[in-house]
Amino acid sequence: MKTRAMVCHAPGTPLVEELLDLAPPGPGDVLIEIMASGLCHTDLSQIEGKAAPYPFPVVVGHEGAGIVREVGAEVTSVKVGDHVIPVGIGECGTCRNCRSGKTNLCEAFLGDIALQPSPFSLNGQPVSAYSGVGSLAQFIVTAERNVAVIRKDVPFHLACTAGCCVATGIGAVMNTAHVESGATVAVFGLGGIGLNVVQGARLAGASRIIGVDINPLRHEQGQRFGLTDFIDAREGDVVAAIQALTDGGVDYAFECAGNVRLMAQAFESTRIGWGCTVVLGVPPDGQAMELIPFQLQLGRRVQGSFMGNVKGRSQLPSLLDHFAAGRLNLADLVTHRLPMSEVNEGFALMKRGQSLRSVVAF
Repeated sequence: MKTRAMVCHAPGTPLVEELLDLAPPGPGDVLIEIMASGLCHTDLSQIEGKAAPYPFPVVVGHEGAGIVREVGAEVTSVKVGDHVIPVGIGECGTCRNCRSGKTNLCEAFLGDIALQPSPFSLNGQPVSAYSGVGSLAQFIVTAERNVAVIRKDVPFHLACTAGCCVATGIGAVMNTAHVESGATVAVFGLGGIGLNVVQGARLAGASRIIGVDINPLRHEQGQRFGLTDFIDAREGDVVAAIQALTDGGVDYAFECAGNVRLMAQAFESTRIGWGCTVVLGVPPDGQAMELIPFQLQLGRRVQGSFMGNVKGRSQLPSLLDHFAAGRLNLADLVTHRLPMSEVNEGFALMKRGQSLRSVVAF
């Protein structure tokens, strides 16, 4: 079949609408009509070629929500008409990783996913699907293990955010760091992921949640999600300011911007003896975080977190239960709703710091 999709043909070039060929679903696959897709900074990194694991041309987008229109003969857990979120990290449920209870990184995901066949093609040539999803398309095909069935009473333009920024932020607090009630938290970078770290820390009962950003608009915005303090990173010594606010350093710091300098600052802002730094941001290819080993020997630790260690099929849908119960703020997260024809403007809003989450749809 044919599908409309927004394609990036080369690094640094605008997305253009193309009519792509879409392979039919195989026995274990699901055909999804995408009803809404959030724009994520990692999509922008792929487009700009700064952190670009997928070959061009590519359909970016990995934060989508939609409706199942067809299922393969071997599909048992998904049916036509279901509301779903396609996820980049699948969950087969049977591999050692899925059964471990320790990680969301299914072994089927751990190969080089950028080399896996894409269902998209143009004039007989393959077109990559970013993160194995490519949600800036009207229709996509993905494996059953990559499909999370969600409740039907959450609007698609809000539900799609659970597919990346909400899961990444909330999960990093709950599943990776295990922030406890009364803890102090610093969040470096108050974009879509950072603000979900903020509200995850609020849900966990953190006593102080300090946001660090260069955009002063994030102060008032962050307060809607639970922020208690704001530090403008352009003014003075951020680490010293955090240490002063917390009598020596925070219990937990989260880096959400993909900046190795901020990663070091986040680490230095944690308390000696037990401080934990969680790295969520994706830096440009080739950049490395530098640490002096003795800093780790003083009891601090650094952890990575991919999609908040949230299992895509069995755990991600419960995030929308929190929203339905009034515990999660998604309405203030989606600041712009745009037609797909304005997707490039959506990324421009992101670069200018004028949006938290822009959501697009055909």
